[in-house]
Amino acid sequence: METKQLLLILTLILGFNFADAQTDKEQVEAAILDYVEGIYEVQPERIKRSVHPELVKKGFWRPKDQSAYKDESVMTFDELVDLAGKWNAKGWLPKDALKVVEVYDVQDKTAVGKLTAHWGTDYFHLAKYGDRWMITNILWQSPAPMEKTAKN
Repeated sequence: METKQLLLILTLILGFNFADAQTDKEQVEAAILDYVEGIYEVQPERIKRSVHPELVKKGFWRPKDQSAYKDESVMTFDELVDLAGKWNAKGWLPKDALKVVEVYDVQDKTAVGKLTAHWGTDYFHLAKYGDRWMITNILWQSPAPMEKTAKN
């Protein structure tokens, strides 16, 4: 086999592996977008598509005019689906509401991501079931008070 043929074959093999990794990363990002856009756009079916029914969602929120957080908030899958069906039902959220997705790590069965949204920051654990990435855990908090947002 000639060197050029060998290089072509190696390039194709490596290219396909790279494409698969990119596809998984894009699918992880799409699952997180389904989550936030499902809530923003009152589309609970997107939650059902991207979130595992055994979801564990915990978080900490605080009223905007206070510096103290309320008690830990826990939400089930069914409560999240219900929330997505009504949270922005009156359309009060601006069309350009904050929505920044970051994917930190994608392996063959697990992934980690972050969403910065209107309500604060969500951190995600995702798992791949068959060929579908689904959100299994969410840890979130309201925006931190301005004086405490420095990253350490």
